[in-house]
Amino acid sequence: MARRNDHSREELVEMTLNCVEKYLDTQPYHALSLRKIAAEIGYVPSTLVNVFGSYNILLLHVVARTLDDLRHQAQQKLTDTSNCRDALFTLAHLYLEFASKNPYRWQLVFEHSMKGDKLPDWQSDRIQSMTGMLESLLKRLSPTKSDEEVVEASRVLWAGVHGITLLAVDDKFFTSVPVNGAELIDNLLTGYLKSWIDA
Repeated sequence: MARRNDHSREELVEMTLNCVEKYLDTQPYHALSLRKIAAEIGYVPSTLVNVFGSYNILLLHVVARTLDDLRHQAQQKLTDTSNCRDALFTLAHLYLEFASKNPYRWQLVFEHSMKGDKLPDWQSDRIQSMTGMLESLLKRLSPTKSDEEVVEASRVLWAGVHGITLLAVDDKFFTSVPVNGAELIDNLLTGYLKSWIDA
């Protein structure tokens, strides 16, 4: 069993988060525990509590890294796209693609709960960065819309894309013929953006 001083705090954080991410490559987080993580990296659970504060905050750090990964991929994709409408489609398809490739990390992002505790600023900032990307594109598409209208439209689109993604990843469309999630997203965006721009 390793001792706390065998690794720096930064090294221990990295080891822990890497351990959880590796686990989530193949299994859902439900069966994971602080004890299992600690045993896997050769420490006792109390050491991880001292470093992260709680198991819940440890998982929130994994969520944060997942959002950072998604945002980084989005920024890379958008550098090749100058058209706002195309960029919205690119973001939506990336969302579906990311969730399909990383189903258990994606699941943790949307099932993690603060259990009544306040969300730390460092996580709120990440969420704002992601939603802000969408709001910025919508504002550029229709500059006369108010900030309130832009926020509402961004949440409508996100909710729709998220719902399609959820059903696609879990294979819950319940149809007798194959349904393509990417095509449903195109259908949603095409219809919504037509009314958004023309209204």
